[in-house]
Amino acid sequence: MRKVTVTDYQPEWKRKFQQAAKEIKQIFREECIEIHHIGSTSIEGMAAKPVIDIMPVVREIESVDRVIREMEKLGYESKGENGLPGRRYFQRGGDERTHHIHIYAEGNPEVDRHLAFRNYLRQNPQEEEEYGMLKKKLAHDFPYDIDQYIAGKEELVARIEKNAGGEI
Repeated sequence: MRKVTVTDYQPEWKRKFQQAAKEIKQIFREECIEIHHIGSTSIEGMAAKPVIDIMPVVREIESVDRVIREMEKLGYESKGENGLPGRRYFQRGGDERTHHIHIYAEGNPEVDRHLAFRNYLRQNPQEEEEYGMLKKKLAHDFPYDIDQYIAGKEELVARIEKNAGGEI
């Protein structure tokens, strides 16, 4: 069973992102337009689950399906869309998850949504701190219940997304 763990910000998260992004870029080559560090580990100073969230943006989403084996050689497990049409999702680390890869095609509105959320929290330290403290509390209260952890964040995430919407 996977334990929900939230830790204080770790400067090594940026280096882990850079290394993974370099590996991904070597697989996708010119098909990859850009690669973003998203999620809480991308926000300096923020408490987070120590899982690096990476969002490559590709020219065509179907191109991802052609490199699944290469991603698997790097230790990533393909999860297909994993419930979100238009996305390709990979994870690495099994129950001790280390990376989540969320791949979208150029022009998918989810790209702007993820970047707006990240950028808003980077520019609003009071809300970043509130979100980090909530995640720590939820991880403490529900260490083996990821669904309750996620549900506990929904209201605040919705408010942050609404506030960030003006920055897209």
